[in-house]
Amino acid sequence: MPITHAAKKALRKSQKRRKINLRYKHDIKDVEKQIKKLLLGGKKEEAKTLFSKFYKIVDKASKTGTISKNKASRIKSRRSKLLNIKD
Repeated sequence: MPITHAAKKALRKSQKRRKINLRYKHDIKDVEKQIKKLLLGGKKEEAKTLFSKFYKIVDKASKTGTISKNKASRIKSRRSKLLNIKD
């Protein structure tokens, strides 16, 4: 356990940031799973509408530093390829 006041505050901050980061990562994974499920089910139009939500979540996670900018673009690129392959 931290002893000094500053160390206690740093612990609180890191715990709060961890929750936020995990929320973003879980949201990304959940939407990815939904997109894959829709594409495998042949519901391409519904998957396309879900892509805007997916891009928004990934961009927000990248902006806040949860994931890097390059990882965000890689994730978006791979998901859009998956959508285009299913044509």
